[in-house]
Amino acid sequence: MSTLRVNIEDIYQFATEDQVQSLMPTVEQSIKTLYAGNGKGSDYLGWLNLPSLITPEQIDAINEVANDLRSKSEVVVVVGIGGSYLGAKSIIESLSHSFTGSIEGNAPRVIFAGFNICEEYHSELLELLDKKTYSIIVISKSGTTTEPAIAFRLLKQHLEAKVGKTEAATRIVAITDPSKGALRQLATQENYRTFIIPNDIGGRYSVFTPVGLLPIAAAGFDIQKLIDGAAAAEKQTGFDIPLTENPACLYAAARNALYENGYKTEIMVNYTPKLHYITEWWKQLFGESEGKENKGIFPAGVNFTTDLHSLGQYIQQGERLIFETVITVKNSKRKLEIPSDSANLDELNYISGKRLSDVNRMAQLGTTLAHIDGKVPNMSIEIPEINEYWLGNLMYFFQKSCAISGYTLAVNPFDQPGVEAYKKNMFALLGKKGYEEQGKLLREILGEEH
Repeated sequence: MSTLRVNIEDIYQFATEDQVQSLMPTVEQSIKTLYAGNGKGSDYLGWLNLPSLITPEQIDAINEVANDLRSKSEVVVVVGIGGSYLGAKSIIESLSHSFTGSIEGNAPRVIFAGFNICEEYHSELLELLDKKTYSIIVISKSGTTTEPAIAFRLLKQHLEAKVGKTEAATRIVAITDPSKGALRQLATQENYRTFIIPNDIGGRYSVFTPVGLLPIAAAGFDIQKLIDGAAAAEKQTGFDIPLTENPACLYAAARNALYENGYKTEIMVNYTPKLHYITEWWKQLFGESEGKENKGIFPAGVNFTTDLHSLGQYIQQGERLIFETVITVKNSKRKLEIPSDSANLDELNYISGKRLSDVNRMAQLGTTLAHIDGKVPNMSIEIPEINEYWLGNLMYFFQKSCAISGYTLAVNPFDQPGVEAYKKNMFALLGKKGYEEQGKLLREILGEEH
């Protein structure tokens, strides 16, 4: 039977099986707290049973709007930051052609804005959109988060100038708060179509809401299969599953056991570039959820075998504070064999006739053995293949694991108070109303040239 598999056996010389087992009572209490809804951040548990609660009617409503955007757009621009773009981008990048950036057929190219304030990035985006028909999906609970608000202001003005205000309103979809906020007010005034960000789901847990589903559907992918995979993971990681058979509990226990033994950095490893943004989404999920109260495993990521030729040296022989979690994909959809060459100047004939996926797998096994020998703990998470179902399964697994791991660490896995620190300083330096005194003080500290 195909299933997501977690293997933690290769950590036992670094955190013993007894140590992992000793954490199980805490992990058990964590999952009990999660399902009882009486822990820190319990107002944000709407994601927990979401996959099994989504109805066909909700999927149809999202697909209807997505199909309309597809019919009138060469490009769909998704405006959002953090969880408001990383979930969708990770799925779309994983499923799209590596070089054309889309699936075959008439699906539009889905691109992203609002996750930085780079002048070159947004200028070049507008240059591209000058030559394309496009629509906008803007995602923001408040409508006032600086990065997406700036991007949306630029894009809204550009689109209205290009097609007129009335037509532009049919090409803009807002995903926002159900009743309040600047974006909700604007959407009502301009008669934009809207979807809701549920009040009980935070951004980094929102990929199975319209925040993730509408962009993924607009890119031409099957969101019902995505939800089916997530619903299966919901059951496989449920409260009624024995701890030793629950992959989310095993992963949470293993990483916390390593953390207690001084392994402070977890490196997520993949062996296919398609999963790069899964790692980026995972980094936000765990970094924002666990990194508080001077605690938490630092989440990092590498793409192998590429990064074996850069960061590989540090991983093999640097300071021993890291462990690796390797995402493996059992089956490849494509088949490409290494050809034979009569001259054999590159000395590769010994692997001629082999599939690249077989060579890649041997590189993975060889690297794992070398890193374990170099005192780097390793565990693996295997999915059968890269498709909507298994990506949904994997992402829900990580969400559940993160919540359990956060409670095991005794932090609130659903808030992010530290994120506000930079914003206050930025507002003060830009002269936002109400921040005048702080701005004056900061400018004195920095010097007038700033």
